[in-house]
Amino acid sequence: MNNKEKQAYFLTLYEPNHDKFERFCRARVYGGMEYQDLINDTLLVAFEKLDSLKSETAFLSFLFGISVRILSNKNKKKKEDSLIEMTESNVEDFNANTALSAEVHFLHQALARLPESQQETLILFEISGFSIKEIVEIQGASESAIKQRLKRGREKLFDILNYKSIEKKEGSND
Repeated sequence: MNNKEKQAYFLTLYEPNHDKFERFCRARVYGGMEYQDLINDTLLVAFEKLDSLKSETAFLSFLFGISVRILSNKNKKKKEDSLIEMTESNVEDFNANTALSAEVHFLHQALARLPESQQETLILFEISGFSIKEIVEIQGASESAIKQRLKRGREKLFDILNYKSIEKKEGSND
């Protein structure tokens, strides 16, 4: 397949999945990088590795897998950089992101504390709007495992967010 044919084939696979993929990327990148950058980086890698795609029906899962790896690598790099920064300076500006609502900030903080599988499942189901059957295909797990991840993830989120709200209230009483 020549390059023009490959591009046309790639676009044929991507266009019907664009909206779902964009929602997924928006939900996954909170504070880590711009979602458009994640989309672009993912599409570049996906295009280069298109030959390794085993089934057209697995294209969206293929994109999700690539984006999760890219984000994971970026987060690893970011953690390494922040450790270096912390050793250089102990000052943190808490007012730098004043445009972010407190609820969204706490939600994303809480999501980050969940195990990766629960975090991804909750984002796919609650934020990106995928059905349980679609998540089964994306994650390659059983339906009961997906339901269990949703249940446990919601419970942990509830516990984390309630702890944060209690902690916040206690902090404001001082």
